[in-house]
Amino acid sequence: MEKALIIEDDKDISDLISIHLADMDLKVDKAFDGKDGLMKAMNNHYRFILLDIRLPLLDGFEICKRLRMEKVNTPILMLTSKSEEIDKVLGLEMGADDYISKPFGIRELLARIKAVLRRYDSAQTTKNEDERELRYDKLYINIGMRIVELNGNRVELSPKEFDLLIHLASNPGKTFSRMQLLNQVWGYEFEGFEHTVNSHINRLRSKIETDMNKPIYILTTWGVGYKFREN
Repeated sequence: MEKALIIEDDKDISDLISIHLADMDLKVDKAFDGKDGLMKAMNNHYRFILLDIRLPLLDGFEICKRLRMEKVNTPILMLTSKSEEIDKVLGLEMGADDYISKPFGIRELLARIKAVLRRYDSAQTTKNEDERELRYDKLYINIGMRIVELNGNRVELSPKEFDLLIHLASNPGKTFSRMQLLNQVWGYEFEGFEHTVNSHINRLRSKIETDMNKPIYILTTWGVGYKFREN
């Protein structure tokens, strides 16, 4: 039986969610503080992680950040007690796959979990089937191995940075708006989060461009969005 991890300090909420996850044939592990949650997430394989932002000892943002730095790509759904945009944006930029604000309905929560898992499974299938290699001058991308090299040197990218790069590089010359990239790479249909795309583009450029002021790979189509150079 596959396992899920709930990192939530409210035991009543944790117990309620556990009951419904059991109906999805998932065995549930629980953690009630951030340090215990991080340890469990690092040392076990989970189908997905439900992660509260406000936690004792270590907050959800830091947990998400550390997991992604350690290449733990398990889908993460973040819980926030606030509806403030800053929580959602920070969660996305740290590598979360989706978020839901408290209070939430259990049906909405389960629908979001299933949507995250569908996107993850689809991406994994594509990754396993797609062994293409892309080369643009000094930039080398191995899609199947998720390897990026510049001038023969390995470039370390976060999962979302890599997904964004592949999406652009697989469609050279095609301009995507920020909303299109948000929908197609993150899977979101929420207006107002386009600056998440901007920040990821800036980080990508800092890693693969020799001169960020004169990029040669990821180009800006002014007033529209971004595109990858044509060969």
